[in-house]
Amino acid sequence: MLPQLPIRRALFELSRLIQGGMGIGVSGWPLARAVASRGHLGVVSGTAIDAVLVRRLQDGDPAGELRRAMAHFPVSAIAEAVLERYFIPGGRDPKAPYRALTMHSHREQHAVQDLLVLASFVEVWLAREGHGGAVGINLLTKVQIPTVPSLFGAMLASVDCVLMGAGIPRDIPGILDTLADGRGVETQLELSGTGVAAPILRFDPTRFTTGDALVRPAFLAIVSSHVLATVLSRKATGTVDGFVVEAPSAGGHNAPPRGRPAVFDAIGQPIYGERDSVDLAALAALGLPFWLAGGVDTPELLRSAIEAGATGAQVGTLFAFCRESGMEPALRHQVIDLVRCGGVHVLTSSRASSTGYPFKVASVPGTLSEASVYAARERICDLGYLREAYVKPNGSIGYRCAAEPLDTYLAKGGSLEDTMGRTCLCNGLAATIGLGQVRPGGAIEPPIVTSGDGLAAIARVLGDREDYSAADVIAYLTAP
Repeated sequence: MLPQLPIRRALFELSRLIQGGMGIGVSGWPLARAVASRGHLGVVSGTAIDAVLVRRLQDGDPAGELRRAMAHFPVSAIAEAVLERYFIPGGRDPKAPYRALTMHSHREQHAVQDLLVLASFVEVWLAREGHGGAVGINLLTKVQIPTVPSLFGAMLASVDCVLMGAGIPRDIPGILDTLADGRGVETQLELSGTGVAAPILRFDPTRFTTGDALVRPAFLAIVSSHVLATVLSRKATGTVDGFVVEAPSAGGHNAPPRGRPAVFDAIGQPIYGERDSVDLAALAALGLPFWLAGGVDTPELLRSAIEAGATGAQVGTLFAFCRESGMEPALRHQVIDLVRCGGVHVLTSSRASSTGYPFKVASVPGTLSEASVYAARERICDLGYLREAYVKPNGSIGYRCAAEPLDTYLAKGGSLEDTMGRTCLCNGLAATIGLGQVRPGGAIEPPIVTSGDGLAAIARVLGDREDYSAADVIAYLTAP
């Protein structure tokens, strides 16, 4: 057993609540720290973490938190190089675009991996600062190329737990074991198409450490069924320490309904049936802790989950709109006002995400949920986290996204049908936290808001107040 793992498990297994790892930066270090310091598992989102760091540096890092964390990074030359390239004292002109990053590919150079390691380290280091609680990081299995460097950066900052879903994270437990031992990791890139050998993604941790063993964090797989939980518990490459079981009512990406063909309602939402129900008794029989996610938004429902054998619940939506959330404040208050007047609903879109997974979209004026805003946005793919790798006719490897410009996608062998209704989640979610790119002519990327079906539940936490905190969410849910 790897160093101190029982201590790590004890930390998160005491957590009745797991704060969801939401969006790009919605679950940032302020929210994770607020939750962890109150005895529950605070989680930072690792999605597009490199873009978040460099854009915040270009906005001047006004309180100096990022630079303070960077000063603790074990390879000072890397932190100094990133500061020299991206930090703008006093912040950029708001009309100026952010300096772009190179989109990820299997051809990545050390500098690209260095930035991922540093960004992940900074986010976790800040989330862990000043308390003894447990902090986790959430990554999407579908976003494959940045995964290993992001995991390693979090481990350098002593992350307690890794949570991964949006795919089948079978190889992640073994990767964590390997990284903890200070050994290099090789993973095979997933390809669309056949006929060539899939490229190998390589990461060497010895460039950042002396080779001493790191603490292996606990691993929680985010699943939608007891069947997948059973498979992972038996066939993952290393130890799975527990599960987060997400219902279709959870925000962000959802698992598609089981079975074929898919069935949709009158407005295009996938219809879930009996096969999508989770057998909690079968889950409990695995002997591992699990947390229920999606719709556990009252004290009564939390108690019911525990009575059914769960350790507790993962909660996203209630935390997403609290004061410590990374969501841009004006947008957050707009949603709160809409909830008060009953003027917002949540659509489970089968088309919004280029991943092919259903994706929850809240109806918020001025965001990409509005047809006019969606139509006015010029299609562009310049962040590229959700691109898929494919085999070109000449046998080389290319990248494409169904949300990129139509002509570009079609020229890469994509189908027109795949592009219909696709939304650039990378740019939209970055705009949701106030980091939207400035386009020629001064237009700023519009945001997109994702939420669980139970968005109206925030009204119960809010009460007569204008705003609420993470502590208020915890107090509400854990009330006797």
